[in-house]
Amino acid sequence: MKVLRKIIQIDKERCDGCGQCITGCAEGALKLVDGKARVVSDKYCDGLGACIGECPTGALTIIEREADEFDEVAVEALLGKTHAKASPSAGGCPSAGLQMFSPPSGCEKANLPASLEAEEDSFLSHWPVQIRLVPSNAPFLHGADVLVVADCVPVAYPSIHKNFMKGRAVMMGCPKFDDAQSYIDKFAKICTHAGLKSITVLSMEVPCCSGLPMIVKKGLQISGAAIPLTEVVVSIKGKILEVKEG
Repeated sequence: MKVLRKIIQIDKERCDGCGQCITGCAEGALKLVDGKARVVSDKYCDGLGACIGECPTGALTIIEREADEFDEVAVEALLGKTHAKASPSAGGCPSAGLQMFSPPSGCEKANLPASLEAEEDSFLSHWPVQIRLVPSNAPFLHGADVLVVADCVPVAYPSIHKNFMKGRAVMMGCPKFDDAQSYIDKFAKICTHAGLKSITVLSMEVPCCSGLPMIVKKGLQISGAAIPLTEVVVSIKGKILEVKEG
């Protein structure tokens, strides 16, 4: 039944897909669709706006319009399904939530099956890694050395973990297929507020990848921050072709 009531409205142009509103919604009414926050269904949104304070871009507002009534029973059923999917045993993807972790300890390594003992350590220290999903105020960015990586690099360059990821916060994206302007805006915010120590941009030699360092440079320029920037170009055969400081 449709009633006139308060409900969340999302400005698609202002939403940068950071996902913070999703974790701020206790009813599970929001999710990411094609890199943008969306209301799953009107009946899941109580219209109280707890998610608004989590949005760094101001994309969420409360409006009054005709919508389905808020359904607490439906919310409980939705949350039950969501929790089941997100449990470790169900293998849920934590893409909407921030995580910070350390490399495996000596005990953890000792307990690996013999067939896996030769595997190299992962130097990934946080999740998520996609630029569109990393909030501009993510705690792992504060005072960090940041590595901005083109999506194709880890496939071509096998030593990315030990040579570039160790001790760095990673942000990954594609300058050809992703929204370049939203990335520029995000890097501008990060460079303005995160107090970064340095930025390293790791891209491929192919022409479409040249847009990634330009995106980071524009964001850095907008911020006005003085942050050391290093550009590294990798060949499609996995070799370092160029390292440029500045």
